[in-house]
Amino acid sequence: MRWSWQVAKVAGIPVRVHATFALFIIWIFVASLTGGQGLGRAAQGSGTILAIFACVVLHELGHALTARRFGVKTRDITLLPIGGVARLERIPEKPFQEIAIALAGPAVNVVIAASLAPIVLPVLGRVSAPSAVGYLVTWFPARIFFVNVMLVLFNLIPAFPMDGGRVLRAALATRLDYVRATQIAAGVGQGIALLFGLGGLLNGEPMLLFIALFVFIGATQESAAVQMRSVFTGVPVTRAMIRDFRTLRPEDPLSRAVDLLLEGHQQDFPVLGARPGEPPLGILTRTDLLKALAEGRTDRPVGDATRRNCGTAHPRDLLEDVFRRMEEGGCPAIPVVGDDGEIVGMVTLENVGELAMVRAALDRGRARDPGAPPR
Repeated sequence: MRWSWQVAKVAGIPVRVHATFALFIIWIFVASLTGGQGLGRAAQGSGTILAIFACVVLHELGHALTARRFGVKTRDITLLPIGGVARLERIPEKPFQEIAIALAGPAVNVVIAASLAPIVLPVLGRVSAPSAVGYLVTWFPARIFFVNVMLVLFNLIPAFPMDGGRVLRAALATRLDYVRATQIAAGVGQGIALLFGLGGLLNGEPMLLFIALFVFIGATQESAAVQMRSVFTGVPVTRAMIRDFRTLRPEDPLSRAVDLLLEGHQQDFPVLGARPGEPPLGILTRTDLLKALAEGRTDRPVGDATRRNCGTAHPRDLLEDVFRRMEEGGCPAIPVVGDDGEIVGMVTLENVGELAMVRAALDRGRARDPGAPPR
C-alpha cells in the first residue's frame, strides 16, 4: 500500500503504518494540547490510541495466522486511522476456511475483552450509570475493554470490508456461485454504507460519513476484484499477451527508450539479457524511465533503470496467476518467454483490463442471447 512504512515484523509478517495513521496520532496529541489538557493528558490520549491500535494489530494477526494454517500467506498488515488491513495473497479455496479466517480477528478481541472483564465489570457494577460512562472514558482498563467490545460488534456487521461481510459471502458461497455470492454481499455492504451515511448526515457525525465512504468503496472494490479474477479463470497467458512489441538491450541509452516511447507504440519495454541466450534482464517501465530522466541524464544505460523483480511468464501459464504476481510485485508488465528462452510476448495490466472488459461484454451478450457461440 502506498504512503505506508514498515515499522515491525511479527510472525514473519510486515506491519506497516500508513501516513494517515501517523497524522492521526499527531492530530490527537496536538488537539489535546490546544484544548488545554496539558502535556501529560495529551501523551496519555496518544498512548491510549496506540494501545487501541495494538489491539487492532492483534486482531489482524488473528486473521493472518489462521490463514497461514490453511496455506494462505499474508503480504502485510497496514494500520489505518479506521483500523487495520491484513492483505492475504489469495482468497481461501473453501467457504468454511474464509469463515474461520474472518472470525479469527474478532475472536482475538473477545479474548482481550474477556481477560479485562474480571477487572472492569465489578467496578462498573458498583457505580451509577453516569459514573460508569465516566470510567469508560477516563479509566484505561475500562477504555480498552469497551474498545474491544466495539471492535467485535463493528467487525461483525455484514458489510465488506468488515469481517461480517466476508462471513456473509462465504455462507452464500456454500449455495451460490462465488461471484454471485460476492455481488450479493457487496450489495448488502453498500446498503449498510448508505444507512451509515444517512445517519451521519442527520446527526451531524462526520465519523459516520467517513465510515460510510470506507465501507461503500471497500464493498465496490471487493466485488470488482472478484469479478475480474473470475474472468481470468482457466485463461492462458497467450490470450492476453502482446505479440507486436519492441525490446531494449541493457547497454542502450535511455534516449533510445524515449524515442520508442514517443512513437506511441508501447509504454513498457522488455530488456534483453546481457548475452544471447540469457533470460530477460527485466522490464523498463514508463514510470522508471521518467524517474531516471528526471535525474538529468539521457545517456545512462537502460540496464540501470530496469526493474528486475517482475520475473517472466510462460505462454501456458494461467493469466490469473500471472495477474496476481503483477499485483504483488507492482509490475505493470511482464515479458512472456517461450520454451526456447526467447521473448514471444508481453503481458501488461492495460491489456489484461481490456481482455476483462471484452469477456464481460461477451458474457452480457450471451445472457441476452443464450444461443450465442461461446467465447
